[in-house]
Amino acid sequence: MHTDRKTIARENLTEGGFLRFLYNNAFGRVILKAVTLPFISVIGGAFMNSGLSRLMIKGFIKNNGIDMDDYIDDGYKCFNDFFTRRIKDGRRSFEGDKTVLCSPCDGKLSAYRLNKTTVMPIKGSVYTVEQLLDNRALAEKYEDGVCVVLRLAVDDYHRYSYLDNAVKGENVFIKGRLHTVQPIALEKLPVFVQNSREYTVMETESFGTVTQVEVGALMVGKISNLHGACSVKKGEEKGMFLFGGSTIVLLFEKNRIILDDELFENTADEKETIVKLGERIGRSAF
Repeated sequence: MHTDRKTIARENLTEGGFLRFLYNNAFGRVILKAVTLPFISVIGGAFMNSGLSRLMIKGFIKNNGIDMDDYIDDGYKCFNDFFTRRIKDGRRSFEGDKTVLCSPCDGKLSAYRLNKTTVMPIKGSVYTVEQLLDNRALAEKYEDGVCVVLRLAVDDYHRYSYLDNAVKGENVFIKGRLHTVQPIALEKLPVFVQNSREYTVMETESFGTVTQVEVGALMVGKISNLHGACSVKKGEEKGMFLFGGSTIVLLFEKNRIILDDELFENTADEKETIVKLGERIGRSAF
């Protein structure tokens, strides 16, 4: 199904500016290790939750061209209140047809067909499914399946919802870390970054066993999920990203969904497809 959605060129987060300096320069790597220390994360999080951080909000809106007409302004007490702002009723909705696969969030979408060697660029690094989940048995369940990566930009709605009626398991948290990779030739010494992430396995009504992964910053504490193991409803809020978190990954088993063709085509053309929470991105294969 082709809908001629808007696209943007895929961002290569390690190729430009400050991030390239951090990852590929010896002094930059020292800074990177320093800013990812746990106490730095605690200090940063405390500031974003403080009244002083309110001073950042107006400039952030202006600099990032955020249309605030979609959102409820109930008097933000700190920057994180603003960043996790709620959307007005009727501005996002899920299709009622249970066979329709809807996006669980606003974001810039990339789509991949999976095998053991498929790598997916996520927040400046690349992952196989096994590396992403740190669980070989679970990763094998998605061989020859489909992966959807949704990158949330600063202008997106930073709350996310369940894509189907489901019974979900407990949330599994994986701590982020840095890996120094030995150079193969006379190249700069690269750094492989594994971001902090949290996943849950969901037995869904229409799309089989789906694993959803929220990927945050390397610093801990940017993902806030609302539920442990329980039954959930399609469109019900699942959680939110605080400042610094920004990607959702969906893993689908083989032959369980039919993703809209243009999503694969755009990804192959190095483009991300812009989608909104509740928007159709495919359908059940049954």
